Amino acid sequence: MDRRIRIGAVNYLNSKPLVEGLAGLAPHADLVLDFPSRLADELDRGTIDVGLVPSICCLLKPDYEVISDACVATQGAVLSVKLFCRVAPGRIRRLALDAGSRTSATLVQILLAERFGVFPQIEPLPLEQAPSATDADGILLIGDRAIPAQQESFVCTWDLGEEWTRWTGLPFVFAMWAARAGTDLGPVEAALTAARDLGRSRLAEIARREAPRLGLAEQTTLDYLTQNLYYQLGAAERNGLGLFHQLAVKYKLAPGGFDLVFRNCAAA
Repeated sequence: MDRRIRIGAVNYLNSKPLVEGLAGLAPHADLVLDFPSRLADELDRGTIDVGLVPSICCLLKPDYEVISDACVATQGAVLSVKLFCRVAPGRIRRLALDAGSRTSATLVQILLAERFGVFPQIEPLPLEQAPSATDADGILLIGDRAIPAQQESFVCTWDLGEEWTRWTGLPFVFAMWAARAGTDLGPVEAALTAARDLGRSRLAEIARREAPRLGLAEQTTLDYLTQNLYYQLGAAERNGLGLFHQLAVKYKLAPGGFDLVFRNCAAA
């Protein structure tokens, strides 16, 4: 392969184990870090060849393929995806969505519709704004800024990973490596899996390195990486994705009529 592959990855703590040592494992590629929603746009425009994109992106584009069994998943509380409610969830009429989110924005709308029949008015919460910048009834935050305690007292707080698993009994996949069908990634596909495996072996080191940057206790950071998240896409995760797709189609948040394509991914 004589051209450099452009890789896009999320710049949140949850993705650090998936890109650990990737520069050395894929010296023929360039790595760009960005927010999930921006990565989705970059993959759509073709400015990156492969991206660790929100899982909903693979359910919106029939020509996308999942190209690795490395992912960001949870079965239970995820800690970094939360709905902060100023009123009871069933009374939410206006919902502010973190501008960095795509998958979580879809998930929270599904949960509110399925559990309460609520279809709130949607507004964006820009990445640089705190929850205090909006008077919406509910506020979705994702990523590193959702982990610390908020200054405001809320009526209740939903951890979306916990709510999904409690409701469905299934894991939830927040992000996956995806590329357009037919994209030749050469050795990069194997490098993504190798980086994940390396990252899983270095979770304590990653936590020690990243905790000061985020202003989090090292133990909190390590617990998040080891207890709230995992990084393997298998059969149960596919079932969770399948149900998520069905519900997204039901509420016209994604198109139907096609199935996810998993390229070189083990089924279990």
